[in-house]
Amino acid sequence: MAVHRRAWKYDFIGYGCWMSIATRTGDGGTTALMYGRRVPKDSPRVEAYGEVDELNACLGLARAEAEQRDKVLLEKIQKALVGLMGELAVAPEDLTRYEADGYAQLKEADLALLDREIVVLEKALPKAKGWSTPGGSLVGASLALARTVCRRAERGVWKLDKKEGKVRTLIPRYLNRLSDLLWLLERVVEMRGMKAKKARKA
Repeated sequence: MAVHRRAWKYDFIGYGCWMSIATRTGDGGTTALMYGRRVPKDSPRVEAYGEVDELNACLGLARAEAEQRDKVLLEKIQKALVGLMGELAVAPEDLTRYEADGYAQLKEADLALLDREIVVLEKALPKAKGWSTPGGSLVGASLALARTVCRRAERGVWKLDKKEGKVRTLIPRYLNRLSDLLWLLERVVEMRGMKAKKARKA
């Protein structure tokens, strides 16, 4: 007798139901946005929120090994990205419903947090000289990876806006600022590592 593994899935409508994670509905090359509208898997909208999902995973990798002071910031950013990604996963026709249902959305306060942190990080760093080479540490390399994925996600959002419009300007602004912050944070992390290494040798 075949045993089918079941998983609890919180669906796009907003209620829980028992169902298999392998729905097979995407086998034909389409996927469902929130509220059920089906689109091709290579549509600009799916690519855009998929790239943000990838970015969030990269940040999770960095956070897993980061120092506590950075873990707090990275987790806040990850939570903001969940709202950003959710908004991208909604067709323009359903945005009003999305807002009425009270789902998380990116806020100006999320962007303001990045701006404040950028000021702090810039004060902690000497003037940059040329390009850095990722790989000094696992956390630093993870942040570098996240930065490059963030840039790709930003480009994906602009492509979506060019094709469909109605993308809130806050979304690409946030991603643009986030890539700057990640570059700075990578440098700070690597600088801390170098100082610690020198201290151990002293």
